[in-house]
Order: sequence, then C-alpha cells, then structure tokens
Amino acid sequence: MKLYYKAVDSEGKKVSGLIDARDAREVATYLRGHKLTPIKIKSASSRGFSRITLFSKPKLKDRIFFTRQISTMLSSGLTLMQSLAIVKNQISNPVMANVVNDVITSVESGKIFSESLQKHPDLFPPIYISLIRTAESSGLLDKVLLRLADNLEKQDKLERTIRSAILYPAVVIIIMVLVMIIMLIFVFPQLTSLYESINIPLPFSTKIVLGISGLLIHAWYLLIAAAIGGIYLFRRFYRQELGRRIVDGVVLKVPVFGKLLSQTMMAEFSRTLGLLIGAGSLVVDSLVKSSEVVGNILYKDAIVLLSKRVEKGITIGDAMSASPLFPPMVVEMVKIGEQTGKLEDSLLKSSEYFEQEVDQTVKNLSTIIEPVIIVVLAIGVGFLIFSIITPIYGLISSIQ
Repeated sequence: MKLYYKAVDSEGKKVSGLIDARDAREVATYLRGHKLTPIKIKSASSRGFSRITLFSKPKLKDRIFFTRQISTMLSSGLTLMQSLAIVKNQISNPVMANVVNDVITSVESGKIFSESLQKHPDLFPPIYISLIRTAESSGLLDKVLLRLADNLEKQDKLERTIRSAILYPAVVIIIMVLVMIIMLIFVFPQLTSLYESINIPLPFSTKIVLGISGLLIHAWYLLIAAAIGGIYLFRRFYRQELGRRIVDGVVLKVPVFGKLLSQTMMAEFSRTLGLLIGAGSLVVDSLVKSSEVVGNILYKDAIVLLSKRVEKGITIGDAMSASPLFPPMVVEMVKIGEQTGKLEDSLLKSSEYFEQEVDQTVKNLSTIIEPVIIVVLAIGVGFLIFSIITPIYGLISSIQ
C-alpha cells in the first residue's frame, strides 16, 4: 500500500513523499537506511493527505514543467538522479513534489525511470510511459523528453482554445437560466395572486409560465431528483458500448461543434502518432497507442482497424482512405510521407494544419454564436414578458 512519510536528513532538512510498503515499520527501515530520520508515517488515503491531494492535484502545466526541466538538465550533462533532485526543489505543487520524490525513491531502489513513472498513471499516461521506455532503450531520453514537452504544450494550447470557445456561451446561458429561475420563483407568484383575485381568463403562454413557476416553488425536490436520475441514466447508458456509439455519433453530427471535435481529434492523433514513430516505436504499436488519445469511440475503432490493416501489409495511407473519418488532407499527407520516407514530418505538419483549423473554427464560432445567444436570450425574455403583460393588457381592454 502507499504510505506518506515526513523525515529529516543529517542536516536537519525536512523531506516528504509517497512510498509503496507493507507497513510503517518497513518505511521506517527504508528511511533509516537512507540516513533519514522518520517524523511521521501514515496511509496516503488518510483524511489529511486526501485533503491536500484534492486541492493540490497536479495539472498539465506541472507535467510540462517536469518534462522540460528534466530534458534540459539531461542535455546539460547531469545524471537522472541529479536532475530529479533539482526539479523536486523547483516544484511548488506539494503533491507533484511528492510524486517526484517517490520517483527518486523508486529509481534509487533500482527501478528504471519509466517503471518509476508508471506508478503514477493519473499524471503520466500510457503514451508518456511508452515514449520514455523507448527513449531509454535508444539512449535518447533528453531528446524524447524535449519533444514530449513540446507535444504537451501544444496539447495544453489546444485544450485552452476549446475551453475558450465553450466558456462564453456557457456563462451566458447559465446566467440567463438563473435570471429566469429567479423571476419564476419570486416575481410570478406575486402576479399569480393578482390574476386569481381579478378572476380573468389567462392565455396559454401565461398558464405554461405559471405552471413552471409552481413546479419550481412546490416541487423543486422532484425536479432535482429527476435531473439527478436523468444524469445517472445517461451516464449508465453511455458506459455501454452501444450507448457510447450512439452518443459519440450524434456529437460528431452537431453543426460546428462536431467539426471542431473532429479537427481536434485529428490534430491530437497526427501529433501523437508522429511523436511515437519519431521516437522509434513500431508503426502498428504506435497506431494502437495513438487510438487512446481520441475520446470518440468511432475514431478509436477506426484507428484500431487501421492498425490491423497495416499489420497485414497495407500502407497507412491506403488503409486510411478506406475510412470516411479520415479527411483527404490527412490521407494525402501520410501517403507523401510514406513515399518520401518522412512520415513523421508529414504527420506533424498535418497536426499543425488541424491546429490552425481549430483556431479558425473557434474564431468563426465566436462570430456566429454571439448573435445566436442574443436571439435566444431575446426570445426567452420576450416570452416571459409577453406572458406577464398579456393578461394585464386583457384586463385593461375589458375595463375600457
């Protein structure tokens, strides 16, 4: 099990980290063997450590910093242990520092770098580990780490671009829904008593709004239960293969967003495949591993099928052309790369092309979505105002 420890060295400097051991006694023996005096040893799943982990969970930028710093130091002639020790002291995130300390402990015990990183799958995914393992066998660890850092930075930029495209409409829609809920809970009940006191016939739109208002006030718990139940059923449906295929297929057909998702996955796939092939991985293995970076099961299955066709002797470009999910541009770039022997370069250029396409699509989306949101907002607010004013207008007309 994983145990969290705090200790001091011979100079009085405090150190802490995670270590795999059977019990606290084994940890204490290990620490004393490394000239460390244990202060505290407890389970990593204990309440205090979980709270630190919850609020200090390592992010992608921490992985980028770790990867680039190790690469730079190895290129400067430092050993891996020296590089890890220096990086640990430069990291501000306490959980990330503990991870690095655990990696140091693991390497000191005789494990290779990739095996030590593999103990932290949440931070270092399988593709990351695979690239490190390939680099260790080829003796090009510093160069592969540098390319990994560049790849992670591009991934981070792509994710931030997607988030920026979604953030604005999401915030506007949430604010609009909150305003409507406030009106339905606090404003419309006052009008309901007015309408009942004057006993006038209500139009259909007003009845709908009053009905929704009544549900929010008197049956809010049922609405919350229905929402939770709906989310649970959807997640359960999505976990099934058929459900995931249906949902992922529908998402790809959504106007603009479906195209944006496809471009993003093509950029990630091309960049990852190029990186794996450039590091010396076998083409078939690289294709299988690259299928893990796409979040859509249809694309994942298409890439796995692609690897099976390549394994039978078909070229990557010809195998890609048999699937409608791979754009003609990617197919042609791959064919050119195979013919010239520069497949890695062709894939990376393809990735850059799709990254530019994502940027352009996001700009177009921002231009299109603003008037759409304004129209939707106007319709929603207009409907509420219409439902409020119509009975009052009817009353005034009957008095006149």
